[in-house]
Amino acid sequence: MRKEDKIIIVKQISDTLKEYSHIYLTETTLLNAEKTSNLRRECFKNDIKLMVVKNTLLKKALESFETDFSAFNDSLKGSTTLMLSNVGNAPAKLIKAFKKDNDQLGFKAAYVEECFYNADQLDTLVAIKSKSELIADVIALLQSPVKNVVSALQSGGNTIHGVLETLSKRENN
Repeated sequence: MRKEDKIIIVKQISDTLKEYSHIYLTETTLLNAEKTSNLRRECFKNDIKLMVVKNTLLKKALESFETDFSAFNDSLKGSTTLMLSNVGNAPAKLIKAFKKDNDQLGFKAAYVEECFYNADQLDTLVAIKSKSELIADVIALLQSPVKNVVSALQSGGNTIHGVLETLSKRENN
């Protein structure tokens, strides 16, 4: 491959990486064509970009970022397939679900929520909540006391109304 071609490819990889906030490195060479197609289909359904890259070109692309990606260097051996997503735990959930039926899919490393994870931390990545899940949890926690107060006021209002109604009926009799 000519040097000019490599520069263009590194730029394309770099531009693609800028579109996503979470990077997963996987190994897919042991998958047959059918399983690879299934993986691509599942990635598409979950808004995950799947991309096979050459390790040296990926290293060059990662060097263009301010973040130090040297933690990936040990994982950039053999064939590398990128899984890129804007939801931190989506690729981890997909990898875990896919590995139940296909042991050939390998997980190498990940960069999620500004932290690096290695191959034995897949379960940790699955458990990480996405930004939208965290926001929903915070909103639910904030709503809980308000709902309790409103509920108490409504039930108290019904009780007072019932007492007043009973008293008015007694006075009329």
